[in-house]
Amino acid sequence: MSTIVRIAGRGDGVTRDGRHVALAAPGDTIADDGSVVPGPHHATPPCRHFPACGGCQLQHLDDDSWSAFITDRIASALAAQGVTAPIRAPSLSPPRTRRRATLHFDPAGKLGFAAEKSHQLIDLQECHVLAPELFALVRPLKRLLTGFRARRRLDVHLALADQGADVLIIGIAPDGLAAHEAITAFAQEHRVARIAFDDGASPETRWEPDAATITLGGVPVPLPHGAFLQATREGEAALVAAVREAVAGAGVVADLFAGLGTFALALPGRVYAAEGARDAIMALKAAAARAQRPVFTEHRDLFRRPLTTAELDRFGAIVLDPPRAGAREQAVQLAASTSPVIAYVSCNPSSFARDAKMLVEGGYRLDWIQPVGQFRWSTHVELASRFSR
Repeated sequence: MSTIVRIAGRGDGVTRDGRHVALAAPGDTIADDGSVVPGPHHATPPCRHFPACGGCQLQHLDDDSWSAFITDRIASALAAQGVTAPIRAPSLSPPRTRRRATLHFDPAGKLGFAAEKSHQLIDLQECHVLAPELFALVRPLKRLLTGFRARRRLDVHLALADQGADVLIIGIAPDGLAAHEAITAFAQEHRVARIAFDDGASPETRWEPDAATITLGGVPVPLPHGAFLQATREGEAALVAAVREAVAGAGVVADLFAGLGTFALALPGRVYAAEGARDAIMALKAAAARAQRPVFTEHRDLFRRPLTTAELDRFGAIVLDPPRAGAREQAVQLAASTSPVIAYVSCNPSSFARDAKMLVEGGYRLDWIQPVGQFRWSTHVELASRFSR
């Protein structure tokens, strides 16, 4: 008999001697025939689609084990770079709180997430991660899209705007009176905030009675099609709280990779916000102006043109929230800067640890890390952190 002692990066249980076992939780024992004997941390998966559905990998773990997995992922990534830091208890988002997701629809009429390690689709009959307002659209969307007789797979982007569900369907642009009437009837019956289609040119809005917005830091921000949002409101609140704590007392703050302003609009005082996506930075600029917030925006590709050390040294604190690839080019400049505080938000422990090593070698101290589990029962890990000189 072997005992599972931890969870590997892709969700397999690992025994003390390094054996990987699928769908095993810490404390489970592995019988001689290879079967899993559940231990105290083995949870009963609530969804009928688990483990086939790729939307979740860890429904067999209780919250204690999921938290330990998140912490271990971060600690292991840091250790690989020779970096250490205090890691706080993870903030976990509850079930059924995902406010954005991308589903897929195939010509056979299936709508759902892709199966784990496969291109096959799981035809969703239930979902324990999506917000109820989004899951309620699954069956109506199947009926609507089936009527369009799509010849290839479509991507269905769902998000919760202030006004309700925002729907963007990529891969088709239905035309004709019948399609128009079907779209309008769907939007009216299900009270969606907006529905748009994109066949490869650009999104075309077919229904939007009121301009779609997302409130960030108390400010309604115009919501571009397919814009990035933190996956859950709870996760966003945890990250914002950590960033506010990290930069408390700073006079002027730079928010790099600012997006729509998740952090820029939540910070007191003057904020410089830089973002490479034009639609996002223009939305932030308009929202800040209407709310009379002292946020000064710049459309800037921080991968090709990171802020220089001279520019960085003007700020009392730096906030950055790069995509999964991290911020290697910007981290080089940060490591040489004299900015007293850096709040680094990351969705990839590996790229974060790489950049953290550069900052530490440049003289920064990694004060703490706040892990955040926004993607319920997923191997996806996010964090906020504080570096200081």
